[in-house]
Amino acid sequence: MSKNLSYLSGRKGLSANLFEELGTAVQKTGLLQESDMERIRQEFLVGKATLHGTVSFYDFLKPENQHKKVYVCNGSACLCAGTQPELKEKLSRHFEAHEIGEMCCLGRCHENAAFHYGGKNFSGKAIDQIEEILEEEISLEDNYQVGVYGTPVLTLPFPGFSAYEDILKSCFQRPIAELSEELKKSGLRGRGGAGFPMAIKLDSCRNTPAEQRFIVCNADEGDPGAYSDRYLLEKRPYSVLLGMVIAGYLADATVGVLYIRGEYPESISVIESAISEMEKHHLIGEDILGSGFSFHFKIIRAQGAYICGEETALLSSIEGQRPEVRVRPPYPAQKGLFNLPTVVNNVETLANLPFVMAEGGNAYGAIGTEKSRGTKLVSLDGYFRNPGIYEVDMGTPLSVVVHELGGGFKQAVKAMHIGGPLGGLVPVSKIDDLSIDFESFSREGFLLGHASIICIPENFPMILYIEHLFEFTAHESCGKCFPCRLGSTRGKEMLHKARTSGYTIDRKLMDDLLETLEIGSLCMLGGGLPLPVKNALEYFEEELKVYFKSEQN
Repeated sequence: MSKNLSYLSGRKGLSANLFEELGTAVQKTGLLQESDMERIRQEFLVGKATLHGTVSFYDFLKPENQHKKVYVCNGSACLCAGTQPELKEKLSRHFEAHEIGEMCCLGRCHENAAFHYGGKNFSGKAIDQIEEILEEEISLEDNYQVGVYGTPVLTLPFPGFSAYEDILKSCFQRPIAELSEELKKSGLRGRGGAGFPMAIKLDSCRNTPAEQRFIVCNADEGDPGAYSDRYLLEKRPYSVLLGMVIAGYLADATVGVLYIRGEYPESISVIESAISEMEKHHLIGEDILGSGFSFHFKIIRAQGAYICGEETALLSSIEGQRPEVRVRPPYPAQKGLFNLPTVVNNVETLANLPFVMAEGGNAYGAIGTEKSRGTKLVSLDGYFRNPGIYEVDMGTPLSVVVHELGGGFKQAVKAMHIGGPLGGLVPVSKIDDLSIDFESFSREGFLLGHASIICIPENFPMILYIEHLFEFTAHESCGKCFPCRLGSTRGKEMLHKARTSGYTIDRKLMDDLLETLEIGSLCMLGGGLPLPVKNALEYFEEELKVYFKSEQN
């Protein structure tokens, strides 16, 4: 059925987009009216059940959010920082309880106390200026440190439109096969967590017969603790856009779609402005620089669903469907958006392409390690003395990131959750054993992922943190596969009972649950959850054993 719906949605393409139309209709009143549902259903020739399935899934389309005026971040970094109860108390002086909602995550992990009001995000001490914010008298910019250890690639300042014109002209004058070879030499792998070689995706897409192909930028950075993609979208937007144009040229795709989190309103406005500037300088549009190659952009504003960070769920979302994970194969490079060949890469991956094409694949490949080439952006949360975004060469010791770049911890920390909610839970005792690369983390039983770092302080109960991870997964599951949909909920229930009522968990039951999630889930949301839980059970056994039945029993 979903395949047929993809074809149906593709009739109108991206010019009149079903998902976009739903978001626009909700913005007017905060609730999708029956008249809007019927109008949209007739216009796009879809059934009521299809529309209901879509609308009822997304946080910002749900009827429950109709009367919400302000949203509090419920991400892992803000949870561990302990800032949100006081924040809610202060907001309750200005809003009724039913007017206060939640969002996850606002990407303000460097200073926490994050909330969203009036289409803008705030954090840190902004709550102390709530009166001015409500009167729209001020617009506060968040400031975080940006540093480099090694070779600047992603943090390089914008070189100007003439330099970008030179890069594109150079690309247009060279055979596609030659450019593809440069990309292969670079060893650039996906920075969203999977680490898949980018050149293979582009070649596969180009070699799949089709009249239309797409480049999709996955800017749905939903991993709590990560804000590196937000940095690139807001501070280095042109590198992202030029990367998409280059990717389009390599894959013979003429349309680029940026799927940007609704929780990042500033990112959307910055990218919109950057696209306009690139159009003025003839770096996008029809017949770019007289090359005969055309490339156009479309921005899709997401509506609050972590699962859309999974590439196939994201594609279903753009099509206006419920964002359920698709069974693979076929892979998006063969059958993606509207069942047409599509390359999906995250923001950081695409932003590397201008450097690769300007300096050459060998220059990029010389950075980092043999299997993890190039650099990586690392997000440090508010428990570091120097929180912010740091670009480091792959292979940089984690100890350098923690102690030199981050300046160490402000207070005692027992673990770091690295790589998002599905990443590894790293005890501080393992800092000296790890380096920032895919292989080091995999070898030690962790996952680099987005390379975001959330600190868990000594006084924060580990049982509460892993309960939070199960709860997050239960809320964000697309519901398509039983292991994720049911397993995450059962895990949350067991841990909550153990934490609050003296219930003791059967360890074998927990192990069986984790195994079922790991091997039975369709995607990494359910399949990745067991990793941090297993890490917690291994490294914090002494703290957690009180919640589990002893072997004697």
